[in-house]
Amino acid sequence: MLKTLYMKTLLDWSAYEDAGMGDAYADIPKTGGNFAKAVAVCINSKACESQNDKGVMCPSYRVTHDSHLSTGGRVRLLKAALNGELGEFPFADPVLGRAMDLCVSCKGCKRECENEVDMALIKVEYLAQLNEEEGVSLRSRLFAHTPVWLHRWPGLRRVIAWRNASKFLMMLGEKLLGISASRQLPVPAEEKLQVSKTQAIDNWDDIASSDVIPSTEGREVVLLVDTFSRHFDPDIVAAALAVLDAAGYRTLVAEPKQPGRPLCCGRTYLAQGMVAQAKAEAQRMIEALLPHAEAGRPIIGLEPSCLLSLRDEYKALGLSEGAAKVAAQALLFEEFIAKEHTAKTFRLKLKPLDQQVLVHGHCHQKAVGAMKSMRKVLKLIPGLSFDLLESSCCGMAGSFGLEAEHTAVSWEMAGQTLLPALRLAPHSLVLSNGFSCRQQIREGDGRSSLHLAQLIRDALSYE
Repeated sequence: MLKTLYMKTLLDWSAYEDAGMGDAYADIPKTGGNFAKAVAVCINSKACESQNDKGVMCPSYRVTHDSHLSTGGRVRLLKAALNGELGEFPFADPVLGRAMDLCVSCKGCKRECENEVDMALIKVEYLAQLNEEEGVSLRSRLFAHTPVWLHRWPGLRRVIAWRNASKFLMMLGEKLLGISASRQLPVPAEEKLQVSKTQAIDNWDDIASSDVIPSTEGREVVLLVDTFSRHFDPDIVAAALAVLDAAGYRTLVAEPKQPGRPLCCGRTYLAQGMVAQAKAEAQRMIEALLPHAEAGRPIIGLEPSCLLSLRDEYKALGLSEGAAKVAAQALLFEEFIAKEHTAKTFRLKLKPLDQQVLVHGHCHQKAVGAMKSMRKVLKLIPGLSFDLLESSCCGMAGSFGLEAEHTAVSWEMAGQTLLPALRLAPHSLVLSNGFSCRQQIREGDGRSSLHLAQLIRDALSYE
């Protein structure tokens, strides 16, 4: 009997309940319920296999030209699995496994495909089903629990730095864990993030009130500090706080309702198919942010994949109605500034910057159209000259580029357009809001790239 006949999905696919219904050509697989309908929204136009250099979709297909590695190719394999054509345990099929393994969850298909196939979310369900059958590997657990390790082990910085400096330890890590010996692991910052008392939350019972902290003309906002900014790039947080303060906003830093580990969006768990753990993190996040959302405070995020989890993946985690309220208030840093500027409520004095800047957008920024906001905000800086690079995925994609079996294809992705464009402008500043992107650029090009918050802070005028 096919395992898929009794497939219990771990994500909520009810949004696709009516997808393809009444369409004789929908080609919905026989099993898999609403998950099968989500897969079947693909109309096989093969736009994902075009030779167009624009857009993001589909990074792995672009470097291999293997039709199995396009969005449509993955859909065809998934349909075969759900129709019983790949055996009793179809998700363990090696051809399907390779196709899904090389999906970097860029979300390009959700924006660029005519029917918005959400292959990134489909991959989460695929991994979750595979985990149910085969268990979660040690490497997956190590990467997934990154927020926990960083909080519990202050000495992790020294361990990672030691590993990066030792060829023996790097080779040992590849042999035992499959972490590439040719890649440097990101090293946590030496100095911890410092949040001032005026930005901390002391009274959770009254947090819904605008009187918790004296308002500056009612301009209160909430800054969501993600795991990666907190532990690896705290200067980005400091820069964002400086910019928001200079613009006249009273900024609260989002903290968990119960004291302990900082908030985490759950992205690292989703990337490994660990849905229950991701949902637990999401529930902590919603509990902490809902009072702010109900009070009408914008919730601003710095790391695209983390903030956008609140607006996208949380819809599939079966959370309370509060998740939708939080999502409605969640904005990327550049989206917030662009929105406020359009409303003529963003007041900031900026000095001229005589700089040439190359801008590499995170895949998820592109997937939600946030690069328009990025362009609009950069135009606010006098004298700044910038180019938005037409590039697909940088190739790092979270832990993807660190995994030994993916290192070569990771560099191929970076080598298609991103790294060549950087080499043509060796003296330009590089701007990239994605943590993984900055890591790939640093290792592939040798330059440290800035976050938008840091660039704007550098342009602040206090005259």
